[in-house]
Amino acid sequence: MTTVDRSVTDITGPACARDLAYLSGFGNQHVTEAVPGALPQGRNSPQKAPLGLYAEQLSGTSFTAPRQDNLRTWVYRIRPSAKHSPFRQVEAGGLAASPIANAAPSPNRLRWDPYAFPAEPKTFVESLFTIGGNGDVRAQSGVAIHMYAAARSMDREYFVNSDGEMLVVPQQGGLRVATELGVLAVSPGEILVLPRGLRFKVELPDGVARGYVLENYGQIFRLPELGPIGANGLANHRDFLYPTAAFEDRDEEVRVFNKYLGNLWVSDYDHSPLDVVGWHGSLAPYKYDLSNFMVIGTISFDHPDPSIYTVLTSPSGIPGTANADFAIFPDRWLVAENTFRPPWFHRNVMSEFVGLVHGTYDAKAEGFLPGGASLHNCFASHGPDRETYETASTAELEPRKIDNGLTFLFETRLPVIPTAAALALPTLQEDYDAVWDGLQRHFQG
Repeated sequence: MTTVDRSVTDITGPACARDLAYLSGFGNQHVTEAVPGALPQGRNSPQKAPLGLYAEQLSGTSFTAPRQDNLRTWVYRIRPSAKHSPFRQVEAGGLAASPIANAAPSPNRLRWDPYAFPAEPKTFVESLFTIGGNGDVRAQSGVAIHMYAAARSMDREYFVNSDGEMLVVPQQGGLRVATELGVLAVSPGEILVLPRGLRFKVELPDGVARGYVLENYGQIFRLPELGPIGANGLANHRDFLYPTAAFEDRDEEVRVFNKYLGNLWVSDYDHSPLDVVGWHGSLAPYKYDLSNFMVIGTISFDHPDPSIYTVLTSPSGIPGTANADFAIFPDRWLVAENTFRPPWFHRNVMSEFVGLVHGTYDAKAEGFLPGGASLHNCFASHGPDRETYETASTAELEPRKIDNGLTFLFETRLPVIPTAAALALPTLQEDYDAVWDGLQRHFQG
């Protein structure tokens, strides 16, 4: 499916979320121009591009990747992206990349209270703080998990992540993200995916913003296979929204920060890098409203595996085993008969990082707060706390609607190695293991 939009949009305008137009359809070949006539017809790279623009291709996969996996976008911009000064390394703050330097990672379960806002207001990029990671950014395998707590919009500052694509989960405050390919506004309850290598800046319409970031070094996120579910369910293609073309025409000094192999670099530009007047292709940022997720669940007995809550997946080289999965536990009905309905006690070969956008988590009665997180690495025993277990094992099993929160899961096939800085956070709960202390012996044999 191809969608054409010919509305004139300028990134520098005062557009709010309701003013933005989007193109729908996950992985579509989108076509959009901010100024009519910006796109060449019948070819990608004419001798002279229309309107005096420069033609440039952005490739997200190798040239010879299979057609169904191949991602690339042609952009038509005021200046080529090659026009900039050399990058110089700067202090990366709390930002890191895999492999994480931790000599003796522990098997212990970890949980943090909400990530605090720094005393001095920081931009989205300045506030990025790495919780942990796995794999190796140089081998393009694995993930890194970050938090952000921003209180200053980016203006003449831009960012490009050369290491991986970024799945952003806002928890508090909205984001207005201006990219080379247009503008997206996201709020808590939505997610944003930014392709590797795309330049962007983040503005804060609510003044402050906090949330989570899954940085994916592996294969690009895609929709999971549905298998016996059939043709419909989970996240639908049409609910993923892509930006329409918009551009900045700014001839002034700006800075572009580049995350490259875990380090942070900066280059001085004499113009905005967001000067794309038109584009067409399949590689682009997108957003998704998590309330559109079609939940699949049991109508007989037993709690199904949480894989049925997967929104996006990054496959590994092992069939059926993800480099990274993004799953959610949204509003839904529980109707199972003679069944313990919360998530069961579990030891998992996969590693699980759980965050809470709002409300409460149905597997933890206390201590797990919005903006907080937990990490259960491979084969770490976990499950409901005492209060949740006692309530769920004695409750009258009537149909019940869970509508008290939005929890999400970053799951990955490798252990997530916490950074030393994450283990030193004052928000790390020292008594987390105690939530299971109250579980009593009930054996009657």
